[in-house]
Amino acid sequence: MGLDYVLNARSVAVVGASKVPTKRGFQTIRTLLDEGYEGAIYPVNPKEKSIMGLPCYASVSEIPGEVDVALVATPARTVPAVLEDCGQKGVKGAVILATGFGETGRAGKALEKEVLSAAGTHHIRLIGPNTSGMINLKANLNLVGLHDTPKGDIALLTQSGNMALTLITEAKLKSRKGFTYYVGVGNEADIRFHEYLEFFQQDPDTRAILMYVEGMREGRKFLQQAYRTTETKPIVLLKSGRSTKGKQSAGSHTGALAGMSEVAKGAFERAGIIVIENSDELFPAAETLSSLPPIKNNRIAILADGGGHATIAADTLTDLGVEIPELDEKTQRKLRAILPGGAAVRNPVDVAGGTDDNPSVFADCANIILSDPNIGGLLIVGLFGGYGIRFAASLAMMEEDAAHRMGKMVKSRKKAIVVHSLYNSEKPHSLDLLRYYGVPVYGSLDVACKCMGVLAQYGRYLKSYHAVTNFVFNWGAKAKPEGKKIIDRAYAEGRGALLESEAKHLFKLHGAPVTCDVLVTSAEEAANAAAAIEGPVALKIVSPDILHKSDADGVRLNLTNKKQVKKAYAEIVRSAKAYQKDARIEGVLVSPMVAKGVEVIIGTKIDDQFGPVIMYGLGGVLVEIIKDVTFRVLPITRRTAQRMLSETKSHPILDGVRGERPYDKKALVNLILTCSEMIEAYPQIHELDLNPVIVHHEGLSIVDARIILKPQEETQPSPAAEAV
Repeated sequence: MGLDYVLNARSVAVVGASKVPTKRGFQTIRTLLDEGYEGAIYPVNPKEKSIMGLPCYASVSEIPGEVDVALVATPARTVPAVLEDCGQKGVKGAVILATGFGETGRAGKALEKEVLSAAGTHHIRLIGPNTSGMINLKANLNLVGLHDTPKGDIALLTQSGNMALTLITEAKLKSRKGFTYYVGVGNEADIRFHEYLEFFQQDPDTRAILMYVEGMREGRKFLQQAYRTTETKPIVLLKSGRSTKGKQSAGSHTGALAGMSEVAKGAFERAGIIVIENSDELFPAAETLSSLPPIKNNRIAILADGGGHATIAADTLTDLGVEIPELDEKTQRKLRAILPGGAAVRNPVDVAGGTDDNPSVFADCANIILSDPNIGGLLIVGLFGGYGIRFAASLAMMEEDAAHRMGKMVKSRKKAIVVHSLYNSEKPHSLDLLRYYGVPVYGSLDVACKCMGVLAQYGRYLKSYHAVTNFVFNWGAKAKPEGKKIIDRAYAEGRGALLESEAKHLFKLHGAPVTCDVLVTSAEEAANAAAAIEGPVALKIVSPDILHKSDADGVRLNLTNKKQVKKAYAEIVRSAKAYQKDARIEGVLVSPMVAKGVEVIIGTKIDDQFGPVIMYGLGGVLVEIIKDVTFRVLPITRRTAQRMLSETKSHPILDGVRGERPYDKKALVNLILTCSEMIEAYPQIHELDLNPVIVHHEGLSIVDARIILKPQEETQPSPAAEAV
């Protein structure tokens, strides 16, 4: 069942209706009546005959008319029985306010499971539990009891009632913007985030989606839906739970998995989501994206009445990845014609007092700048809106005229203008006029720059939309028959991991460069194998029970003669048995020592939220200490693999330092893509780890390879990894 009957309900039963003003069962009915909800309202309370002039019913099943949604404002322990009663009536949705479910521990999880069972039996869709409620502003369907929520074109999804209250209050006091819907997602027990996204994508009145997220149950399905939604509507998201304490708080509050993994931010941005890290930028970003066209060419101009603000804005925007190009000579010439001789006209543009006695010059400058084909948007910083306050009251009318002209300019030119004003808190009429035309105004220069930045970020994303992966796997499509046999043999032998020789062979089947190794089972065989290899060799223990060979003292390097090799073989086997008495010893791997180069690591794992992810970074024994790594949700494109290289702090090493030749980044990108291909080809792989990979000036060498398998009964892709 879709969400229309829930979010656009035409009739409401309030279970737990009350005459006590502090109870939600009172507040909801009062608000529905006050705000003119046109649907049927049915109070449910066996102890009352009527509430606020409405007849009261002992149970939902006794209500004579149809009921689309039930607001359940009763204790957690009563909810299963309430849903059974709702099911008898044919209720299509329920909003469960109570806490005490999955967020509280084992008993709460059991109760939540019981609630889901009752709802599933009767095909009832659930919002919550542990939710503040839901509001449909268009239909005056207010199941929160919060008065005077401003109406507008932003859909609001949060897992925190206080965050919702903060955002709604900010919209009411600082903006002309408002909301189409508010949904308190709560524990996300039934209706999931991706389902809300699909609904809001299809809603004609919603222009942007604003989210506050603590935990998410089906991250990959969310990414897949977000990828589709952001093609037409921007999504702005603040994710809490980044710190250890934050994760603990989020987990105890929502009952979902504690926080998100380190891959979340990158995954969200690849899906086109605008990720916000500071809460005071959350609503302004949504306001801006719902009001203004995205910046298509990532190039903006700054118009200021003071050099300090212009310089700070330029620095901030540059940090946000926005270009501030020099204006066309024709544009500069036109600006010089209307500004004093001391004005800076290259970009940023500083009017140098040219607006002091006539602030309408701002509109003249804006018109000239936005006519420049190289400029996609304009940030105005400084005193605008305050000239009538700072200098003379007569200037206020000129500011208002400029505001009218600039507002119309945005619509006619389809280019964004964002305004920073020192006088925003004074609320002059000129700034209110700008907001009337959809031009955002902020008192914080940082916030204004961020809003310009998100317009450019969204524009960049839309420009490259079809080059971005849609997070969908084609499971098994590129599997090799011999590769399947290697994995099947490991399962048949009761092993949970491939031997290193098997792992390398699997990589070789997919075209990856691996060393020419020989698996031997005696010291004499080791010596003969080493003699056939040109140059020094390395010996490594091969055991399905020893994944970390160094921990078991199972590695010897730079062996140059038969005596050394035989001695090393004996020592390795002895050390392995001492490390783990019952370890199965399959033999020893004899490998050529590879030439020096840059050591990197490539690995994959199954993330709880998003399914398979890949990691790349500086490798070797210090990888866990230095932690110079970056992550992506799989599968990935070549462009994404290239970006992974550039995101690490150590990436300049690959370009060569102190006159050294550059290293083979193309080969490294190809190997990252091979790892992505292998995860897609073999759903049985739980983790793979290549550490180290030695990158040479030409080519690379996989020195060590480890592949861990899922338990055989779990060899189908996990729910988090499946496509929708």
